[in-house]
Amino acid sequence: MRLIIDTLGGDRGCAATVPGGIAAMKAHPEISLIFTGNEADIRAALRAADPSGSFGEPAVYTVPEEGKQPPRIAIVHAPEAISGEEKPSLAVREKTESSMLRGIQLLRSDPTCDALVSTGSTGALVVASTIGIPRVRGIRRPAFCPILPTMTGGIVGVCDSGANVDITPQMLVQFAIMGSRYLEGAFGVRNPRVALLNIGTESEKGDALRKAAYPMLQAAPGVNFVGNMESRDLLSGNYDLIVCDGFAGNILVKTTEGTALELLRKIKKDIYSRRIYQLGAFFMRKMFAEQKEFLNYQNYGGSVLLGLDKIVVKGHGSSDEKAVARCVEQALAMQQSNLNDRIKASLEALKALEKTTEEA
Repeated sequence: MRLIIDTLGGDRGCAATVPGGIAAMKAHPEISLIFTGNEADIRAALRAADPSGSFGEPAVYTVPEEGKQPPRIAIVHAPEAISGEEKPSLAVREKTESSMLRGIQLLRSDPTCDALVSTGSTGALVVASTIGIPRVRGIRRPAFCPILPTMTGGIVGVCDSGANVDITPQMLVQFAIMGSRYLEGAFGVRNPRVALLNIGTESEKGDALRKAAYPMLQAAPGVNFVGNMESRDLLSGNYDLIVCDGFAGNILVKTTEGTALELLRKIKKDIYSRRIYQLGAFFMRKMFAEQKEFLNYQNYGGSVLLGLDKIVVKGHGSSDEKAVARCVEQALAMQQSNLNDRIKASLEALKALEKTTEEA
């Protein structure tokens, strides 16, 4: 697998993206990398992350010769970054030589490139990816699907979490299909339980969008639809995939993450407020450390953009080395599971069902 890492745009830059990529390469010998960003900074970070030069001298990227093995590490000098404060559509038009845009250009034009990982601007990545990379045939809109931990020790995906604000019932069905195949292939979740985010669990609840989507999800082949879910049950472990519009999904994910972080801060503050609490915390320090690690989103990688012909993984802007390595491993798992082929097969089954229904 040949993967592109955008080193700019995130909070930590090369300090996280380069060592994270190298860590993934060491764990998975089948991976080779292309870093886009400031060449001098990338080379300095590579010397720090791999002082022995175990992967050879990093090469300046060139169009690969047919039949020739590309270098394990290549660099594309693209020192311009797209910040989160910039208007995505404007930045994509004007900053064509930025590290993110150069990465997407390579992903589309170079057949040896399989995936892109970026911790940069989410809006710019969505705009640039949907414009620059073809969709899987039949997919109406690509969708983000981040992964969160559940209280039972499992995971739950949320699709969509911000790529599409205005959607149709048919898109929700496609989100369910893409998310189900992703959880099966990348995480080994068998027959994922799919729920529709709603204001109540009753089938008649919700607005026109959700009322129309409910029976369509029930009938969709390859989708184990278990009904509506209220937001409070996201981490219960009773569901594997939640489908929703990007507006509601983004609020759901960020509210959940924010609540967890604020709760940890309050517990820490309360512990230091009384000596007896500090004494109790001393004996429970191992448990507290485990819970902190459990709630740390860095351990769960990034949010994949499902529905594109190539793999795109969006890491948190504050991703550290470990989180970047997990993003790379997510991309590898998607490629190894032939995710897009599995999505295409499910879409064909859905299309056949719709045709049969129309004829009847």
